[in-house]
Amino acid sequence: MRIAYDHQIFGWQEYGGISRYFYELAREMATTCGQQVKIIAPLYVNRYLDKAPDELQVFGTLSPYVPKSGRFYRFLNALIAAPLLQHFRPDIVHETYYASAGVAPRDAKVVLTVFDMIHERFKESVSAFDPVSREKIRAVKRADHVICISEQTRRDLLELIDINPAKTSVVYLGFSLIAAASRQTCNITIPRPFLLYVGKRGGYKNFEGLLKAYAASSLLRAEFDLVCLGGGGITSAERDLMQRLNLPAERVRQVSGDDAVLEAHYRAATAFVFPSLYEGFGLPPLEAMSFDCPVICSGVSSIPEVVGDAAALFDPYEAEAMRGTIERLVGDDALRQSLILRGRERLRVFSWTRCARETLDVYGKVLA
Repeated sequence: MRIAYDHQIFGWQEYGGISRYFYELAREMATTCGQQVKIIAPLYVNRYLDKAPDELQVFGTLSPYVPKSGRFYRFLNALIAAPLLQHFRPDIVHETYYASAGVAPRDAKVVLTVFDMIHERFKESVSAFDPVSREKIRAVKRADHVICISEQTRRDLLELIDINPAKTSVVYLGFSLIAAASRQTCNITIPRPFLLYVGKRGGYKNFEGLLKAYAASSLLRAEFDLVCLGGGGITSAERDLMQRLNLPAERVRQVSGDDAVLEAHYRAATAFVFPSLYEGFGLPPLEAMSFDCPVICSGVSSIPEVVGDAAALFDPYEAEAMRGTIERLVGDDALRQSLILRGRERLRVFSWTRCARETLDVYGKVLA
């Protein structure tokens, strides 16, 4: 089978979850599955492509200084990619993001992956000028088949966009240890035991709910700090909320760093807390499990589907429920150890090889 992945995500994402997904998928297709695979990315900024094995052909040039969000840059990439795809004559073109118009040859089948419906579910937190939702609808309608990364995403897609359910499939993401990529060690100073939060904190990520749950617990405030890794510095709005909650500023710390720093914090944390109101999949709980960090997370959206029985769940809309679940876990050594062991088993469900083989099955059905 001749499989092509287009330029879109590789043209604007230097690192990140979506480009990691497509790189790992293409790599497995070319190596493990033995398919003829090309990534057509004339001017790319993505660093994962630097590691591509010989079996995976990358057509393009690393151009880190080209403005990634510029309309002209996107147009230029599409203009160059179209004849390259015509020359390759792929059976399948897997588009790597949402576009109103594709570059696939007319006789190729088009597959699209939908990661979440956040723009549609949380319109109030999305700019009116953001084109993603509009372009997603057009891309979904154009595609011959749509892969969703969870059953929750598939249900949301079918509810919010009018398409034939037979045109959709679910294929879970793979997962691999971030430590394998960094191969570094990092020592961190730990003044007090801490709960760990990772990533962006605004809107549906529900960090505000976590702050309220933490502030309401005399146990947590007395014995644990709350450490936020990534997501930028503590904002003025967050500081104002902490002041209203009578929460001392020194109890909440924000740190930044690379994968080695992230790994060190996962290993050192008493627990990882994931209070999100919505996720298309949600990789951070799996990251925490990979470093034997007990996971406490929302019991909504796709999150229970991903974590299975390897996490303590709470209602993210109820700060009191969140507080009680966190207190129960930090006070129960046996429960923490049980979740660590279950987490190790849960990780076996998610591999890039399995993701690629199930995706290849989808390609075969589309061609048939």
